[in-house]
Amino acid sequence: MTKNPLKEQLKYKKIILGSGSPRRKMFLEELGLDFEVRPKSVEEVYPEELQGQEISEYLAQLKATPFKEELEPDQIVITSDTVVWHNNTSLAKAANKTEAFKMLRTLSGDWHEVITSVCFTTKDYQKTVSGITRVKLKDFTDDEINYYIDTCQPFDKAGAYGIQEWIGMIGITEIQGSYTNVVGLPTDLVYQTLMDMVS
Repeated sequence: MTKNPLKEQLKYKKIILGSGSPRRKMFLEELGLDFEVRPKSVEEVYPEELQGQEISEYLAQLKATPFKEELEPDQIVITSDTVVWHNNTSLAKAANKTEAFKMLRTLSGDWHEVITSVCFTTKDYQKTVSGITRVKLKDFTDDEINYYIDTCQPFDKAGAYGIQEWIGMIGITEIQGSYTNVVGLPTDLVYQTLMDMVS
C-alpha cells in the first residue's frame, strides 16, 4: 500500500496542534497526520498599527510563545490565527448577537479578505505562512442574518460566519483562493511547509 508522503516525511517528528479549534483538528486529521492537541491560552492583543496579514501573523506567533521553552528537538508546534479584513478593519469574533448582526450586515453584498496565518515552531526555528482568500457575499436580508445567528451561534468565528455553514451555502457568490483557508487552515500551505521543513 502506498504511504502518505507527508506522514512518511514526518515519521521522526512529533506534531503538536496549539489550538482547540475543531476545524483545524479536522484538517490535520484529513491530511493524515498523527498529532497531539495542546492548546494554550494567550491574550490575543496586538499593536493597533498592524493591518490585515500583519495581525494574523502576529497573533499566530504570539500563540506559539508559551511553547518555546518546553519544546523537544523532535517537536513541531502549529499555531494559527484567522482575520476577516474588510474596509481596512479587522472583524474579530463577535461577543454577542448584536455584534454578529452588525458584522454580517457590514459584509453583506461586498467583498472581504479572509487571512489565515500559520506559525510552525521548533526548538530553534520558526516560520510563518499566510493564506489570503477573497470572498464575495450576497446582499443578505435581516431575516437571513437573524436565522443564521440563531441557528448556528457563530460566536467562535472571525467575521461571525462559517463558510461551511448555512450562510455559506446560501450566501457565497464568488471565492478567489483557498476554500480551506476560509474554514480556518490553508491546508495546501501547511502540507508544503511541513514537507519543506523536514526535506
